[in-house]
Amino acid sequence: MVERFVAGIVGAPFGLKGFVKVNPLSGEFEHLLKLKSVTIRQEGKERAINIEESASAGTILVIRFAGFHSPEEARVMRGAELLVERENAAPLRQDEYYVEDIKGLAVADTEGEILGHIANVIEGGGGDLLEIRLKNGKIRLVPFRKFFFPEISPEKGITLQNLWILE
Repeated sequence: MVERFVAGIVGAPFGLKGFVKVNPLSGEFEHLLKLKSVTIRQEGKERAINIEESASAGTILVIRFAGFHSPEEARVMRGAELLVERENAAPLRQDEYYVEDIKGLAVADTEGEILGHIANVIEGGGGDLLEIRLKNGKIRLVPFRKFFFPEISPEKGITLQNLWILE
């Protein structure tokens, strides 16, 4: 099970005091306002950094990291990933899952026969799609809906009914 998640991506500087805009990947950022420090991943390197101040500016999350006090200094953070521990990630509601917990799960039919594994979760216009790599190597995209997946367990795998969707 993944213990750290990319919670957001640092964007452009905001204002004159060293704040940066942060694009939260979950679409929510209230949980990020409580953080006192995060791990930043930039150009393949990670480092812990303290948060001096964070706020919502309307629908935008802005953060000022320790040591950054001007837009010029903050600009170097653009594109960095904010990594948070599982307990600091966006809270899940009922029937929600972290994408990283779904990837790699076995997909079985209603009789328990393994059909393949989840290779990825893709955001589609009408909702998320599960990319399933079948045992024969073929890839199929299936809408991530209860109609197709009545049983989902990050521990046991996913049950697929309505197998016609794989044809």
